[in-house]
Amino acid sequence: MDMSGEYRIPAPRNDVWNALNDPEVLKACIPGCESLEMTSPTQMTASVTSKIGPVKAHFTGVVTLENINPPESYTITGEGKGGVAGFAKGGADVKLTEDGDDTILTYTARAQVGGKLAQLGSRLIDSTARKMADDFFGKFSQMVAGAASASQDDEADASDPDVAVLEEARTIAMNQAGEAVIHAAADVEHRLGKAVVDAEGKVEEAAAKGSFGGPVMWGLIALAAVIAVLALAS
Repeated sequence: MDMSGEYRIPAPRNDVWNALNDPEVLKACIPGCESLEMTSPTQMTASVTSKIGPVKAHFTGVVTLENINPPESYTITGEGKGGVAGFAKGGADVKLTEDGDDTILTYTARAQVGGKLAQLGSRLIDSTARKMADDFFGKFSQMVAGAASASQDDEADASDPDVAVLEEARTIAMNQAGEAVIHAAADVEHRLGKAVVDAEGKVEEAAAKGSFGGPVMWGLIALAAVIAVLALAS
């Protein structure tokens, strides 16, 4: 039996590659998988219960990864034994290709069955295998895309400003601004008071001398001096 397929997965290629090598992800996606354990970097043991037509069997087997070329491709081979139901063995070449933000996963699989499974006919076996592949890659795509989306959301949350922090910063800025205003006002008041005293002294002196138009003229000069001080302060 030979079979091939292509699936578009809405996630970066590195994420897809990592998921294909994650036993927990594979276990969650393989229909009927009861256990999947990584015994070495290139080998896994699996336990799967499957129903093909009228035959339901519990398979145990070993899966091996070969020709590993991360994050682009690998070959997966395995053999499962289902007791009186028979056996299944074969392999698949898996390739990942980047396409924008998505990843195109293509595979070519070959398999061999024996025992009662072989008596069911190639059409039933082929259609069941195709459905299992579609179920696997459909769920796999959802899981990988969901994980990628969650990661992006976490990054976005990390980059977004914290409202509480912003409010605290605003309060501190307002307090500091208020203190600055108070200091500035005190300085202006001091400078203004000094200018007024100086102006009054000059007005009195001029008034006594009767020069430059008398008190009215010096009053205008004093007023101009006060305006100048306020303008300088602002």
